[in-house]
Amino acid sequence: MYIEQCTFGKITVSDKTYTSDLIVYPERVDPSWWRRQSHALCLEDLAAVLETKPSVVIIGTGHAGMLKVPPELLSALRHMGIDAYAEKTPDAVELFKRVSSYSKTVACLHLTC
Repeated sequence: MYIEQCTFGKITVSDKTYTSDLIVYPERVDPSWWRRQSHALCLEDLAAVLETKPSVVIIGTGHAGMLKVPPELLSALRHMGIDAYAEKTPDAVELFKRVSSYSKTVACLHLTC
């Protein structure tokens, strides 16, 4: 999967445009990323991601960084042997572009605030 463009509320992945939060897996996109609490991430929200056994998980926290990712969540992922990052979504997209070519990377991206 290749992320071509990302703007507030819109992202284009492999020639298809999405307007809702999504998860970009190496081989597909899940355009319906649901979180238990809209702007607070918990490990349960990443259950489907963890089933794929990624090497890297990148969390896009929104263009203004409003999605809260507790440090304990990143620590838990790292304890599982997963490199984990939480960045504002434009930065998360750039990181995904850099690392997805050489590692099994999943990006969970909040597209708005």
